[in-house]
Amino acid sequence: MTPERIALDPDKPIDIAALLVDLETYRPRRKGWVWRDRLPSGAGFPPAPFGYHQISRPLERYVPLPAAARHFWSIDPQPDLTVTTEIASGRFEDDIRRMRMAAWHGADHMMVIRTAGQSHYDGLIEGTPEGVGGVPITRKQLRATRKALDLIEDEVGRPLNLHSYVSGLAGPEMAVLFVEEGVNGAHQDPQYNVLYRNVNMIRSFVDAAEAKTVLSSGGIAQIDGAHNANATAREAWKVTPELLVQHGINCAYSEAVGYPRRLVCLSTVPPTAPPAPALRLDLPYAVALRDVFRGFGLRAQMNTRYIESDPREATVTHVLNLLVSRLTSADIQSTITPDEGRNVPWHYNNIAAVETAKQALVGMDGLDRLVRLDREGELGKAAREIKERAVLFLEEILADGGYFKAVEAGMFIDSGYYPERAGDGMARRADAGVGAGTVIPRAADYWAPVCSHFGRSQAPADLGGQPHACTLCRPDLIPYVDELDPEDNVHRRLEAAAERRPDGLLRPEVQWAGDGVMTLTLFLPAGKDVAGAAALEIARRLGLEEPEVIHSHVAHPAEGTLVEVKGVLPFGIDPTTLVLPKKDELLPDDIIRQDIILRPMTVVAATVGEDEHSVGMREIIDIKHGGLEKWGVTCHYLGTSVPVEKALDAAIEADADAILISTIISHADIHRKQMRKLADLAVEKGVRKRFLLVVGGTQVTGAMAVESGLDAGFGRGTKGQHVASFLVRARAARAGRPIGGPDASAGQPLSGAPRTAGSPKADAR
Repeated sequence: MTPERIALDPDKPIDIAALLVDLETYRPRRKGWVWRDRLPSGAGFPPAPFGYHQISRPLERYVPLPAAARHFWSIDPQPDLTVTTEIASGRFEDDIRRMRMAAWHGADHMMVIRTAGQSHYDGLIEGTPEGVGGVPITRKQLRATRKALDLIEDEVGRPLNLHSYVSGLAGPEMAVLFVEEGVNGAHQDPQYNVLYRNVNMIRSFVDAAEAKTVLSSGGIAQIDGAHNANATAREAWKVTPELLVQHGINCAYSEAVGYPRRLVCLSTVPPTAPPAPALRLDLPYAVALRDVFRGFGLRAQMNTRYIESDPREATVTHVLNLLVSRLTSADIQSTITPDEGRNVPWHYNNIAAVETAKQALVGMDGLDRLVRLDREGELGKAAREIKERAVLFLEEILADGGYFKAVEAGMFIDSGYYPERAGDGMARRADAGVGAGTVIPRAADYWAPVCSHFGRSQAPADLGGQPHACTLCRPDLIPYVDELDPEDNVHRRLEAAAERRPDGLLRPEVQWAGDGVMTLTLFLPAGKDVAGAAALEIARRLGLEEPEVIHSHVAHPAEGTLVEVKGVLPFGIDPTTLVLPKKDELLPDDIIRQDIILRPMTVVAATVGEDEHSVGMREIIDIKHGGLEKWGVTCHYLGTSVPVEKALDAAIEADADAILISTIISHADIHRKQMRKLADLAVEKGVRKRFLLVVGGTQVTGAMAVESGLDAGFGRGTKGQHVASFLVRARAARAGRPIGGPDASAGQPLSGAPRTAGSPKADAR
């Protein structure tokens, strides 16, 4: 039996090992995005007495909502919108299992999130959270996933879309790979690269023209990245005019290269979060967006910027966002996992998010028949104002010389409500950034590597000017590369999972097969800090490794706290025996920003040694993730596998305030050796007192860093504000001055006004 004809048994787990057989000969059965089949208004499900107006063809196999299973004939009406589940476990074999579960609950848009910077890989390496560069996209990974989805869609009776999200990049190489391997959706927006990854503007837009052309040829639905503006700006609800502008730029650019409008999807995100008046602020924006972008696809994504670890709060936010979708319109409905702010657990919260969307959308079925939007009242006025401000924004861009000039002027991600300006926008230079100066004119005899491409392709004369066969036309020409690492690969992971479950024993899991993780909900009659410390102590006494509190919520400061922990509670804990951890006091945003305005700060950052991990450092420095750039810190990121000597030399050359190094690989205590090497080298060169030396990594602790001669160390869970708070405090302490206050050496008042004389770097010291 060929691999393509394998059928899944609904009563048995999917056989990952069988999926991996003959992958080199597998080809996707179809290409291109598939929308749901919508049923005519009034369709029902006998014997249920209900009729529905906004539903799609039902699944053949499914898990209904709990009440439906018990009281309502086990019917499972599916809303008319495509429903997304976002998956990022880092192991594609576990992603596949979660996709199967999500599909049974109604998801048909399987969005797999991978790391940025993968446009240079097409299958040469396979990454894991312990591997090279995080989790890169690989041909094997995509092929195995698409093969599994072919089988799962047979099982549930509905086409399933595979979406590969590589942090907004989807460059030409990725576009070709996606079309070859039957990927159905992808993110593509050059503005994302420019604003959030500091990729050179010219490079980004040139690459985007080629990538969009290739993606379009494969019928791949394209999602933009404009929503990141209200996931980044300090006051997100004020950037709605800019959101319209960013959407407009990407839509116009996509259509200009030939993308069909229906497959150009706007990633729309309501700008508010609790306790804001969500509908009053979100609904006018949704109306304005749909007025302007008629005919384009709309992907309604949730606003996760402010989501903490409370699943109840995330779910209510999700439902409010779904209400906006039903009051207006959407084609693709994204979902919030109820644990968005803590990232674990995974399996069952992906399902919970899909069920929230399904239940809410079906519950609001036919809402447009019951209510009408008041276009003549406050709603219409507010929507019109947003559109007018967006038009003025575009007019200013044109008057100032176009998009590149506007970015250089810092017009984007400014938290002022246009035309107001807060002066906190992200400015990028057209002649700088990653890939600057790498665009060259296409030669007259340029011969494109694939038949679908942007621009001119001239076949060599010896071929008589005939088009050449390429991998998009001839899949048999696609080279397939399997595992290269004998240790870090799917086969070894499957072996390890089997070892964790001898004789088929069941173990709890939340992220990976047999990971052994379990959660327990506790209510402890104590305040938040004491209850959290008690929960950790309980876990330790139960013998759990790496105990972690994943959620806590105060019922009353003196009466009790709800805590979720990994573990089981068979006994009580005396709170008077606990040693409470020192509370991490973070500086407020405005204090950090004011200090840096008065005394500009520069840092040099790098992942050192042979380490290729970049995600953690990016989260600390990039504005996209609330990193140091957010407060105006100038960050020189040197990349991965950087020698310690190079990091120190770069800091000297840049006259930096601090050196930030990341080191995750811990074999033979290499992380300790790199830390000690940086400290010793700084002393040897006589510059130790010039720089704050900071290290981060999953194996790092503050005590370990200080012991190694550095100033501070940050481990798991560190955010940009932790590092920013330390840098501002430590720099002020060295200078013997108050934070954000007058500089004794320069007599500068705390006004935020720019300095007019003297050396800002000298003042900062």
